[in-house]
Amino acid sequence: MKLHAFVAMPFGTKEGPDGQQIDFNRVYAEYVVPALKASGLNVFRADEEERAGDIRTDMFQELLLADLVVADLTLANPNVWYELGVRHGLRARGVVLICGGKVATAFDLYTDRKLRYGLKDGGPDPATLAADIQNLTDMVRATMESWHGRKLSPVYQLLPNLKEPDWKSLRIGDVREFWAQHDAWEDRIELARKAGRVGDMLVLADEAPVAAFRAEAWICAGAALRKAERFDFALELLERGLEIEPDKLKGLHEKGMCLQRLAITGAPGHSLERAREHYRNVLETYPNDPETWALLGRVDKDAWIAAWRLPGNTPEQMCGEAAYEDALLRAAIDSYAQCFRRNPAHYYSGINALALMHLHRHLTGDPRYDREMDIMAGAVRFSAEFEPDVRQHFWSKVTLGDLDVLVGTPDSVKAAYKEAIARNDRDWFALNASRAQLQMLQDLGFQPEQVDAGIATFDRALKKLAHPEDQWRPRQVILFSGHMIDAPDRATPRFPAQKETIAAQKIAEALDRLSAGPDDLALTQGACGGDLLFTEACLQRGVKVHWLQPFDEPAFIQRSVVRCGESWRSRYLDSKARLAGPIRSAPEALGDVPPGSEPGYPYARGNLWLLYTALACGVDKVRFICLWNGGGGDGPGGTAHMYNEVNNRTGRVSWIDTRTL
Repeated sequence: MKLHAFVAMPFGTKEGPDGQQIDFNRVYAEYVVPALKASGLNVFRADEEERAGDIRTDMFQELLLADLVVADLTLANPNVWYELGVRHGLRARGVVLICGGKVATAFDLYTDRKLRYGLKDGGPDPATLAADIQNLTDMVRATMESWHGRKLSPVYQLLPNLKEPDWKSLRIGDVREFWAQHDAWEDRIELARKAGRVGDMLVLADEAPVAAFRAEAWICAGAALRKAERFDFALELLERGLEIEPDKLKGLHEKGMCLQRLAITGAPGHSLERAREHYRNVLETYPNDPETWALLGRVDKDAWIAAWRLPGNTPEQMCGEAAYEDALLRAAIDSYAQCFRRNPAHYYSGINALALMHLHRHLTGDPRYDREMDIMAGAVRFSAEFEPDVRQHFWSKVTLGDLDVLVGTPDSVKAAYKEAIARNDRDWFALNASRAQLQMLQDLGFQPEQVDAGIATFDRALKKLAHPEDQWRPRQVILFSGHMIDAPDRATPRFPAQKETIAAQKIAEALDRLSAGPDDLALTQGACGGDLLFTEACLQRGVKVHWLQPFDEPAFIQRSVVRCGESWRSRYLDSKARLAGPIRSAPEALGDVPPGSEPGYPYARGNLWLLYTALACGVDKVRFICLWNGGGGDGPGGTAHMYNEVNNRTGRVSWIDTRTL
């Protein structure tokens, strides 16, 4: 969806500075609107709201949430200057100033660039209008592209520590329709998140009416991908959201976790130092945020572990290297301890600091932490035992078990971990993460009886759960888009019926080049022609096929199946019976198309839905086969659209050109 611009300017005809009458409605319609639409933005002016209510409510809402505010300073109009001041107070960026005739100014805006446009006979000057529109278009594009750069608001420039308000906390109750739409959209985002449908989340993010909503959705999708260990794609989405909301803590935390995991997995161009530097930058903005200190501690801890847990090292060598790298160990202790001091309820950081202090004593014999360990043990126990959030009781009980590993007995360790496991909702990752901490202690020969008792307790629980690697994941994801069979009356042939047999052969050959088989997933829509030929070929090879359709199934059958003849209906139904899962329709999964969408948007939406669903399985796994004549479609969302989207994203495209069949 397009970004959103709000225009603050006089309404109707007003007397200009030189006495001439200026029709600002003409300025808006002939100059401002064309320029903003050419920049790819939807345009709104407060007087366009037709429903009953206080116009100021809509104005304040727009000044808070609009991606861009264009303020016309031609007149010394108090309303426009007031609205500009409100925007400067609410947002650090996203303002363009325009002026007709002589440039008006104010001391606070003296150095701000103001784009001048020509006036003649009470409206835009025809002689300069085309150039004026182009200049405004260029300025708007440059402003939007540099959104995450220099702060434009003099308020935020002169008060560098001032933070933009959370737009959700400033919800205006009278604008019920706007927030009702937002809440319905947010509900669908949450449903998609819970179901793990990242493709759905990304389509919904694209459809958000303003950038603030998109940033939230991209960060949410990035978090879901990070948990699914799709770190590259997750990082891309998180950075997209942080371009809009650069100080969003959740996004900054998630980005750091992705950088850390990419470094641990050896991804090219990534290192733990890069993740560490990221968290240090976050702490410059949020020096007392405990979670950032805890995440920095995790990076420091991983750096220490990487220094001694080397392939081929014996237990004695690991202990020797771990003791030698005591400076890295103390850095991790300090980061976790900084977190716990800032928030004593953050028992996760407390138990990590305490465990590493014990390891430091065990490895080096240095007693420097002895007094602090005694104090911290009681503080951690108090914090964990009084965790108020029932959703966190697993972790609080695990913390108590970890504490017993340090100061308890094998029996108390076993009992504490059993209490934790009883509160685990069959989460294999959570259990395995808890076991990994014990594995580190075992590698270093620390408290072997207590550690062995803990590992045995977790191993018994893990055996009852399916390992995530046992769950089916596709080896590759094969996307398809292709022309439908030409209708008999089509003026320009694109995929005539007589080419069906050779097209089916070429699709089969493309699948064979990919060695397509039961380990693969295929995604398409199921339309007559290319989609069904592809589906039939995949089913013959045992590929698991899913259909994602832009309309409810009855409407889809009428629009995209039987239009090519009733014989396609039976082929459609035969293939449907052999799909790997139920058909998913966009109206049911994503809701109705957003208000004001272009007529062909459902088709473009369907293409992006297929693409995002494929990418969520892993960017490196996506392959694309298209049956296409190389030309533009009959409207938005055709094969040309999908080809360009996939080619720009992965480059892994098999193009079957219908002109050469």
